Amino acid sequence: MTSKKFFLDQHGCAKNQVDGELIMSRLLRLGFEQVFEPEKADLIIVNSCGFIESAKKESLDSLIGARSAFPNAKILLAGCLAERYADVFKKDLPEADGIVGNGNLELIDSAVKDLFEEKRPVLKAEQKGVCCGERNSLLSFKGSAFVKITEGCDNKCSFCAIPIIRGKLRSRNSDEIVSEIKSLLARGIFEVNLIGQDLAAYGCGEEDKEFSSEKNWHEIIYKNLKNPVYAEENFYEKNGDSPLCRLIKKISALEGKFWIRLLYIHPDHFNKDILEVMKNDSRFLPYFDIPFQSGDEKIIRAMNRKGSFENYTSLIKTIRSYFPESCIRTTFLTGFPGETDENASRTEEFLKSIKSDWSGCFPYSREEDTAAYKMKSQVSLKKAKTRAFRLEEMQHEITSESLKMRCGKIYDVLIEEIIENKDGTDEGLAIGRAWFDAPEVDGAFVVRYDLDNEKAVKKIIPGAVVKAKALAASDVDVDGEFLE
Repeated sequence: MTSKKFFLDQHGCAKNQVDGELIMSRLLRLGFEQVFEPEKADLIIVNSCGFIESAKKESLDSLIGARSAFPNAKILLAGCLAERYADVFKKDLPEADGIVGNGNLELIDSAVKDLFEEKRPVLKAEQKGVCCGERNSLLSFKGSAFVKITEGCDNKCSFCAIPIIRGKLRSRNSDEIVSEIKSLLARGIFEVNLIGQDLAAYGCGEEDKEFSSEKNWHEIIYKNLKNPVYAEENFYEKNGDSPLCRLIKKISALEGKFWIRLLYIHPDHFNKDILEVMKNDSRFLPYFDIPFQSGDEKIIRAMNRKGSFENYTSLIKTIRSYFPESCIRTTFLTGFPGETDENASRTEEFLKSIKSDWSGCFPYSREEDTAAYKMKSQVSLKKAKTRAFRLEEMQHEITSESLKMRCGKIYDVLIEEIIENKDGTDEGLAIGRAWFDAPEVDGAFVVRYDLDNEKAVKKIIPGAVVKAKALAASDVDVDGEFLE
């Protein structure tokens, strides 16, 4: 085994990226060598996405392409697609030499052992706990990392397959999370991105014990809630700090300079009590990723959500009252069953109202075993794509104006890569991100510097944080100059 080489073909979201990093670390501990060209690999792992049709197709195309291009390599299908369709693929996907789900990533060890003993493992485990552990190698740019704090989901949005794939909501122990963050900071990580399907639900799983000795948070959030949390009168006076608020207070007690970014907060459960904590600790970035999906109340209700145009716009106003320059990212799902032109126009009106800095717009994907799968009045894909394109056009204009408002100001910029000439020489150009750019999904902050400036050349390296002044903006990126 010590001479075997592996290549990881990574797909899907940040949560799946963490799983990919855990797979990499397990293989390295088994004595495998990681390579970054698939033609050099004895083992190719396709860490797949199984969330929507386009992502499923991309993952399967990658696997089948690898089988064709590298006939002598062992091909292992992992990730959400493997978890969701293991029983089907056991018979119908002969291109995969093995299949291993994501319920227990320790199964990777026995799966690769079986592969090289000419067996065909098809392994799944019950979705319990949160897959975590030491990650020797990260897939992020230097200086940044994702930390998973929950797994699964209990929201039961009618369009979403995540509970089918990853199971019920469960949360990690807060001390374990804080310990992992400390470990990452000690390794030179500057930006820690907290992730989960819904961070607002941290500590609210049915079997979660974290911060639940006094209150049954699962019952509060999932059984007694008739309106979004922030629309319930005296919610925090009655219930106290939310588990997420208690977690970030523990993180806030850490020393040092770093960024903490909270990603993916369900709009019905948004923890308004975190705003004061974040305001008092500037290391918590005022960046809020809240997937509203629609601005029309009829469609919101059909999605099995409790909010409304008024609730959601009110939430954004509340956030901006704490952080006038906050960055808002959201997601819109177009062509949901029953969505009319009038419903779609209402969502456009909603986007104009909240003026989110960033958004992703996706046509509805009809996923088997979800509640929406059997809904009547399915909307054509062509119409859904047209509506998504319209929202994207609107968002480009809003983002452009938002980025222009950030020009003339000085920011900390986390450098990701140095742009080189064809001959490998430096051209005085670096790509990084300011606090209002989340990794992989948003734009970039371009830092220009004088090659005669020894301080700049020495300081601007991947993973470093530099001061830069924003000078100009495009539809997605900011162009600036190095200051110090």
